[in-house]
Amino acid sequence: MPRESKKSKRERSFQIFDLLQQQYPDAHCALNHEGPFQLGVATILSAQTTDERVNMVTPELFAGYPTPNDLARANQVDIEILIHSTGFFRTKARNIIGFARGIAEIHDGDVPRTIEELTALPGVGRKTANVILGNAFGINAGVVVDTHVKRLSNLLALTRETNPEKVEKDLIQLFPRDNWTLLSHLLIFHGREVCYARRPQCQLCMISGLCPSSLI
Repeated sequence: MPRESKKSKRERSFQIFDLLQQQYPDAHCALNHEGPFQLGVATILSAQTTDERVNMVTPELFAGYPTPNDLARANQVDIEILIHSTGFFRTKARNIIGFARGIAEIHDGDVPRTIEELTALPGVGRKTANVILGNAFGINAGVVVDTHVKRLSNLLALTRETNPEKVEKDLIQLFPRDNWTLLSHLLIFHGREVCYARRPQCQLCMISGLCPSSLI
């Protein structure tokens, strides 16, 4: 692709966003949850597995441990059994119990609303914090960069970075703050439905004309 000016890239990014929003008007967080605490737990569990798998285990988990206080006092082995199918279950059990304990003991049972406070909790990195802030509180603190967002951002030449935090930095410079949370959902939906990692369906892609990696 010829060298693109910052202005041209920004204009192209706006076009991409608009077209994706038209294609996926119902784009949303795919993790089933009720409130910021459940969303945080579900997001921690979603590492290295699918949202569908997480949604299969969280109903029983939340039924037995509905509040931060409940999960904070849980036996780790019991939690491991409930979440076993999500993979890395020992680490995840330890993290969600620690997450719940931090909320219960440090924040009086309320999920904090800043990146700094959230990332100080066990199991919470910047991605998880952005998921909670954007989807539970409507706070656009950053862009959630998962595997789909990272992959599509590179294919679309919105960034050349592969480190998630550097990808996020490039994206927040291109898109208005009000669009940051929705941007992630749009790219994730498109990655799941059209732009597959192994066989991208460029012939079906509404943004192929704006994509330097298009096969058509």
